[in-house]
Amino acid sequence: MEIQHRNENEFNEILAIIQQARERAFRAVNHELISMYWEIGKYVSEKVRINAWGKSIVNEFSNFVQERYIGIKGFSSQNIWRMKQFYETYKDNEKLSALPREISWTNNVLIMTSAKSDEAREFYLTLTAKNNYSSRELERQLDSMLFERTMISDEKNKLLIAKNNSLGTLRDNYTLEFLNLPKIHKESELREANLPSIRTILKCGGVLSETKPYTDEQLIDIPNSEEKLVNIYWIDL
Repeated sequence: MEIQHRNENEFNEILAIIQQARERAFRAVNHELISMYWEIGKYVSEKVRINAWGKSIVNEFSNFVQERYIGIKGFSSQNIWRMKQFYETYKDNEKLSALPREISWTNNVLIMTSAKSDEAREFYLTLTAKNNYSSRELERQLDSMLFERTMISDEKNKLLIAKNNSLGTLRDNYTLEFLNLPKIHKESELREANLPSIRTILKCGGVLSETKPYTDEQLIDIPNSEEKLVNIYWIDL
C-alpha cells in the first residue's frame, strides 16, 4: 500500500532536483568513458600502423588490463578493436568527432557498424542524442532505414516545400509498425489505421495545426465528434 504524504508536491520537486543531478552525473561519466575509448583507440591505431600490432598483442593487452583491474568491463579484445575502429571512423571529421560523446558506447557501436556514410552517422548520432534513444529504439530505426527513407522523402518534397513556405520547417519521420499494416499497403489503409489515434488526441485536448487547402492527396478529414466539426490537417508521412 502506497503511503500518502502531506507534503508530497514539495517532495516531488526535490525528487526532480535529484533526478536532474543524476542525469548530469551520468552524462559526465559517459562523456569521460567515450573520451577514454577514443584515446585508447588512437593509441592502438598508431601501434598497429607503426609497430605492426596484431591480434596476439591486443589479446595480451586485454588480459593485462583485466588482470590489473579485476572485474573491469569493456576491455575484451573485440571491444579494443572497436575502440580502434571508433577512432579511425571519426578522426578526420572534426564536425562529427564531438557527437559520439553525447550517447552511450552501445549506441555508438550500433551506429558505427550500421551507418555507411558520414551523413548517415551524423543523422543517427544527432537523432539519438536529441531523443535519448535506448539501444533497442536506435536499432529499430537503423533496421527501418530511417536515414534512407528521410533522404528519399526530402527529395520528393523539395518542390512542394518550395511552393509552400509554411511547410519549410523540420518534419518528424515515423516508423509505423504499431499499426499492424501489411508491408505493402494502400494510402487509404494507412489513413484508416491512423484515425483512431488522431481522434484520441483530439478528445484528450490535443492541438493540431490547421493548414490551408492542398491537393486531395494531402488532405485527411478528421471528424471531431464531441464538437461535431470537421477539421482538416496536413500530415507528412
